[in-house]
Amino acid sequence: MTSEPDVLVLGSGAAGLTAAFTAAAHGASVAVFEKAGLLGGTSAWSGGHVWIPVNPHQHEVGVQDSEEDAFAYLMSLSRGLLDEDMVRTFLRAGPEMVRFLDDKAGTEFFVAEGFPDYHPEHPGGKPGGGRTIETPLFPFDELGEWADRVSPSPYLPPHLAMREAPLGSAVPQPPPAEEVARRQIRNERGMGQGLVGRLLKACLALGVTLATDHRATELILTDGVVTGAVFATPGGTREVRARRGVVLATGGFEWNEDYKKTFLRGPLTHPVTMPTSEGDGLRIALKAGAALGNMREAWWSPVAVLPEGLNPMNRQMLNADRTRPRSIIVNRRGVRFTNEAANYNAFGGAFHAEDVTRFDYANLPCWLIFDHEYLRRYGTVGQYPPSDEAPPWLTTAPSLPKLAEVLGIPAGALTETVERWNRQVAEGRDPEFRRGESAHDLWWGDPYRKGSIEATLGPLDAPPFYAVELKSGSLGTKGGPRTDTDARVLDLDGEPIPGLYAAGNVMASPFGMTYGGAGGTLAPAMTFGYLAGRHIATR
Repeated sequence: MTSEPDVLVLGSGAAGLTAAFTAAAHGASVAVFEKAGLLGGTSAWSGGHVWIPVNPHQHEVGVQDSEEDAFAYLMSLSRGLLDEDMVRTFLRAGPEMVRFLDDKAGTEFFVAEGFPDYHPEHPGGKPGGGRTIETPLFPFDELGEWADRVSPSPYLPPHLAMREAPLGSAVPQPPPAEEVARRQIRNERGMGQGLVGRLLKACLALGVTLATDHRATELILTDGVVTGAVFATPGGTREVRARRGVVLATGGFEWNEDYKKTFLRGPLTHPVTMPTSEGDGLRIALKAGAALGNMREAWWSPVAVLPEGLNPMNRQMLNADRTRPRSIIVNRRGVRFTNEAANYNAFGGAFHAEDVTRFDYANLPCWLIFDHEYLRRYGTVGQYPPSDEAPPWLTTAPSLPKLAEVLGIPAGALTETVERWNRQVAEGRDPEFRRGESAHDLWWGDPYRKGSIEATLGPLDAPPFYAVELKSGSLGTKGGPRTDTDARVLDLDGEPIPGLYAAGNVMASPFGMTYGGAGGTLAPAMTFGYLAGRHIATR
């Protein structure tokens, strides 16, 4: 490893690898340090989608877009809290980043055709999609000795493309066994695995050095300039200097109980991210004098609690499951409280509603309720396939009153809620929460009814009935040190801290509380990683 590289990058997710590759491509020597024993961070566990308006591949699928449309869309979701300069920077630099990585890093992005924005009915939204891009399967045999150094997803097999997984389809169709066998020959991986694999290969080709099991504990400041970092390693403390500075890309703080209690606007008990996301970057940035922003927000998501053994995390992000017909979500009062098919970030906000009489969260606990026909058609969470037999861990009852008794909720209320739902389904509308009115809702649901209201509206009338408890989870927090449009970390006076940059979930997200579309987490991470790498290389 270079004894004193130009640039240190802390973290090896999509933000860190994009920053590292960009800096190296601009002539800097770069070293990447990862806290975990494997590379890739939560990005390697993700679906690998990246939400980039006006991206250079839209013309390939006949999509028209503009910066003004995208700006109007994001600002319509912002409640007046977004920094317009940061939003404009993202919209202008995002397409640059895609072209740069396609040309120099071999990412081969293409449009996830038809995938609508998450709020497509808002001004500037795209109900027909075009802003979400992804990469093809990537053969990991091209990584040589690094092929086994990328963290595998605990939620999904590695050889799936996004459209074959629950993150990209409401009823995914896995590839035939012979196709899986073909992919295994060269260890072809999709989704976040494929994206991280491509970025890692590009970094290695430019001589970027990488080290795992290095937890950053402190930044080195020389006369007010960040000139390196201190690491805790299995072999002891290590100091590494850098001639041009440090890029923070260490992820969020969703696994740090103290930070969550201090900063977040609501409960976050079940993150689905790397457990190493403990706020290390936030802590060392604070010690260096960084100003903070967007600290109350996260990339929220409902998460299903699973029994031990179904996956290593004993939990599952609940995305497709709750959008299908013949299912609703109820709280402890036995009533629906939101549009079950809404995008996961918006849905997460429903967990923060207060019951001011009980002085408690109004919608926790809550449960996904569905009937036997749902199970027969779609299966259930945890990659459980369609079946006439329910898995033994699923809460099951022969009738709605019995199910209510098991869950400890009012039987009359649950029965009345389901009867009202069934009447609304028969009328073809949901006047309470408008489920099925958005193009987003109709993209999900039953794929054989895609685009129609029946894609997501369906009765619950086939006993037995089933329930899965949901918790407030997230894909990471999105608050941290404030940055400028070059990704430089700002101090309390709004001035850049020389030599310090941030990108990804460690930084104050330019999206505020918003989530534009599929890939809305990786998009600002990679865009500001690109900006950080470009700027720090020329210091």
